[in-house]
Amino acid sequence: MARIEPSTEAEEHRDAHWQREETRRVETAFDAERFVERTGFASCLTDARRPGASLYVAVCGRRDAVMPRNVQKDPEASHTWGLKDEVVRRGNVYYGKLTGARTTFIARRMIPCFHALWGMRRADEARRLSRTAQRILHVLRREWEMATSDLREDAGVKDRAAFTRALDELQAAMLVIPSEVYYLPKFTYVWSLAVGRFPDELRRRVRRDAALRDIARAFLTGAGMTVPGELARVTGLSRPAAGLGNRALVAEGFATSPSRGVYVLANFKRADDEG
Repeated sequence: MARIEPSTEAEEHRDAHWQREETRRVETAFDAERFVERTGFASCLTDARRPGASLYVAVCGRRDAVMPRNVQKDPEASHTWGLKDEVVRRGNVYYGKLTGARTTFIARRMIPCFHALWGMRRADEARRLSRTAQRILHVLRREWEMATSDLREDAGVKDRAAFTRALDELQAAMLVIPSEVYYLPKFTYVWSLAVGRFPDELRRRVRRDAALRDIARAFLTGAGMTVPGELARVTGLSRPAAGLGNRALVAEGFATSPSRGVYVLANFKRADDEG
């Protein structure tokens, strides 16, 4: 089967909504927060080779932005990294590694939706989390926030790789987030309980079907159209789950489906004109 690509009109729609244009470049932390609030969710450092809204691409302000091999010497990659640090520090949008270790920004309004799909109930922690992750979580629930080295020492985790894997587990379950980053006297993150920074959003309950629909809505609003497998690839959802979300948009008249796996905004032209 031939691979379906987004139409020219959809790519132009994405240029506007995902700020892949020179005149819409993200330059400040405030710009970055507005970008995340507008898109609903966005990756941090993905480039033109992956679909979806990306802070790095928005900083570059061009559709074909590709991350260079030597990112340390690239001014756009460095600027994106600096903006990420400032956005994390400000705490107005959610940031963490979700499924598949994707570093993702999430607008406040979308946090309950992501939590409904990837969050973990306290009753399930003993069964689903590794022992190392449980020890780290126990320390943070006592201290609320700690720098990496202190957290590792208090949790009694000697193996650095095991500690990193456990932190990735806790971020993927939306239990722990980075809340600050320091570079002097040495580079370190400060880790916090996610519920400490976003208590209302993480305690609000959303049904799974509603969460799938609203995540699909946020993506389609910015994408204009989505092709088979695209929503799953961007979010880490399974393709059946992504399909449920997209079909819910068709059922309510928000989208149309001209062919299998393809979904288009019902008011595509109008939305594109407003972009």
